[in-house]
Amino acid sequence: MPRIAPLLLLMTLAASILLPTTSSADEPAKPEDTQAKLFEAFTNDMKDVALIGSFTIVGQENKGLKPERYEIKSVRKLDEGDLWVFNARIKYGDHDVQFPIPLEVKWAGKTPVITLDQTTIPGLGTFSSHVVIDGDKYAGTWMHGPVGGHLFGRIEKLEKAKAPAESSPN
Repeated sequence: MPRIAPLLLLMTLAASILLPTTSSADEPAKPEDTQAKLFEAFTNDMKDVALIGSFTIVGQENKGLKPERYEIKSVRKLDEGDLWVFNARIKYGDHDVQFPIPLEVKWAGKTPVITLDQTTIPGLGTFSSHVVIDGDKYAGTWMHGPVGGHLFGRIEKLEKAKAPAESSPN
């Protein structure tokens, strides 16, 4: 029994530090408000970005990392469940395709997880994947048929294409 007391004290202390407090003048945030803010932030954070990184193939890790690049023009939440439309360009190996694709985004607290479960991507095949977005980094796992591995990298804003300078008449 004496061992439980320090554990309870630690849990109480952690709860008092981690749980938000509100004064009588403050109203607690409604779950819908918090969710709307998360969705808005994700929409903004994933606009005109490139996910630049590497992927591995399980069993072939000693052959080194393979480069990958996903460009995302925009994301938009659909009304149905956890579906979002990603307007994306996917580049890996000999593949370079661009199209809108509906993908599930699940939330681990405030962290988005892009989830594919046997999702067919035209021209590429059927994939399963779980990719965690953490600030300016991403990491996850992938499967394509019997082959799978890990993927990870950084998220960078794409530079806007600069308009050509107008030439002045001579």
